Amino acid sequence: MAETERLGLRQQIVENYDSLIARLTRRLGSSEHAYDVLHETFVRLDSVPATTQVLNPASYIFRTALNIERNRRKAQSYRVSVAEIDSLVDVCDETPDPAMVAEARSDFKAFERALLDLPERPRQVLRLMSLEGKTAQETADHLNVSVRTVAADYQNALQQCAKSLNRTPVVRLGGPRPRP
Repeated sequence: MAETERLGLRQQIVENYDSLIARLTRRLGSSEHAYDVLHETFVRLDSVPATTQVLNPASYIFRTALNIERNRRKAQSYRVSVAEIDSLVDVCDETPDPAMVAEARSDFKAFERALLDLPERPRQVLRLMSLEGKTAQETADHLNVSVRTVAADYQNALQQCAKSLNRTPVVRLGGPRPRP
């Protein structure tokens, strides 16, 4: 594109500025965007290749402005909003720190010792119901005892383990939590 054609396109923008702004405002839905896009179009006319032939300058300018707006919207969709950045930054690290790992290991060893201190049948009841997810009836059938005996052994095992760990036992109605 020759320098005279570039000047002609710029002259076209200057002469038809108000009508271009009106058309772009209707098309884009915002006069602010229309002004920004038309100014960007004016600046970008310098980068039009010399080999480009423009048959209809008004249409060329309008189409260029619309393309600039489309490119802006596309670029905006790739960007992350401030709210999204804040939500990503506020994600807490759930990885336990070394102190928490050491404390958990210590608690686990204390729980193992508490289990070993239990009599055999309450230990089996606790294992079957809490770790394997068996019901009281299944546990009773497995150990050849009554459901009432299983309930008493389970309650006693929980209380003894809680006492060994200096914890308060959590009492739930209906037995142990079902396993997924």
